Amino acid sequence: MTSQISKTLVCFVLLLMTAATRINAQEPQMEALIGQSLTKLQQNAAADASGQAFLTCIAEMKRIDAMFPDSIQPKYQMALQSLYYCVMNPHAEQTENLLTGAEQTINKMAEMPHADLSDIHTLRGFFYMVRIVQDPAQNGQRYYLDVMQHYEQALKLNPNNVVASQLQEQFFEGMKNAR
Repeated sequence: MTSQISKTLVCFVLLLMTAATRINAQEPQMEALIGQSLTKLQQNAAADASGQAFLTCIAEMKRIDAMFPDSIQPKYQMALQSLYYCVMNPHAEQTENLLTGAEQTINKMAEMPHADLSDIHTLRGFFYMVRIVQDPAQNGQRYYLDVMQHYEQALKLNPNNVVASQLQEQFFEGMKNAR
């Protein structure tokens, strides 16, 4: 299941990055910086088996977040790209630190008054999905319901949440192929 989810997620990473990011009418400079970082990631991710393009993007999102600490979008992108890296590299040296950072970022976002709860549930579902990919035998039964419930809640809150919809689809596909 690990390799199946990872392979299919690589294909969707490029689709997700081309989808319009939901950047609110925040600082135009921040929007430009995030756009540039995601464009570089999109250009380099397919040819980058080591995941260095994701790590660079995550570092850039951390820098942007430091510049705009009250903005949600850099935090969202930082957590999302961290989780993408982790699902594609579940046993890499950086994975645990990135997962810890992503979880902390998701929790920070949840405390922000203008956070999109659909995005929070999407990220939490993705977090648990990564845990399953890391160790399907131990974590599959443990986190399966968490993944399902978070994606369902995300789509209930926002039926047009493309990321939640695609991740949920990939999760179902991975579970089907694992049998």
